[in-house]
Amino acid sequence: MVKSLFAYLLLITLLLVSAESLGAAEKRVIAFCGAASKPAMEEAADVFKKQTGIQIDLQFGGSGTMLSQMKLARRGDLYIPGSPDYMIKAEKEGLIDSKTIKIIAYLIPAIGVQPGNPKNIKTLADLAKPGVKVGIGNPEAVCVGLYAIEILTQQKLLENVQKNIVTHAPSCAATESLIVMKKVDAVLGWDVFSKWNPGKIETVFLKSNEIPRIAYIPAAISTYSQDKENAQRFIDFLVSQEGQKIFSKWGYIIKEDEARKFAPKAKIGGEYRIPASYKPM
Repeated sequence: MVKSLFAYLLLITLLLVSAESLGAAEKRVIAFCGAASKPAMEEAADVFKKQTGIQIDLQFGGSGTMLSQMKLARRGDLYIPGSPDYMIKAEKEGLIDSKTIKIIAYLIPAIGVQPGNPKNIKTLADLAKPGVKVGIGNPEAVCVGLYAIEILTQQKLLENVQKNIVTHAPSCAATESLIVMKKVDAVLGWDVFSKWNPGKIETVFLKSNEIPRIAYIPAAISTYSQDKENAQRFIDFLVSQEGQKIFSKWGYIIKEDEARKFAPKAKIGGEYRIPASYKPM
């Protein structure tokens, strides 16, 4: 009788432990992310799951599109756009908890060209040369497209370069793919693009005075979050030494002083709005 009772209690204990383990494995955190963080974020989410059992469901797209989807669905635990512009917008609309905002990595605007730079693009002004096909992100929904318009406007090159812009990509990843798929000669994007597909894209850096702002990838907990505790755990992982090593491995700049070397007088973060005079192609 005692042995049977002991066996019964042991079975119940094992079932409870299994149920708890299953429950932990089923915990999920939904993150709406700008595609500027895609390769590093995917690796970080995989490592985090192996360590904690928590699944990070990553949704990628243009930062503006992701914000709209999160707002429309009224769900999601984290918002991680590709620049502070959309985080500022999310904060103004009350869609994130501003006290939880953390900077994950920095991004430097740069020109991406085909391997070997066959069009001999060496400066921002070269994007206006006859016969050069240029791609940018959609400035109304994609961070890198917004920065492209800001840079070209500041340098008084928008009108001339716009004649060569043949497509507006729906995300950062899609902007980078324009070069990889050989659909354009150049994109105005991020310096990190060349690290995503080594050998398939080269970087032409802008002059320091051509960069008005240095971007960064921020993360914050959504006001719709149903699991703020684990959402915070993932943010903490992203800014931890281990998480930062993952971003560094993918070519992202993780320290502000390193980012400032590319444009010492540039602003860090901030917000830019497309001028009313801008006319999409």
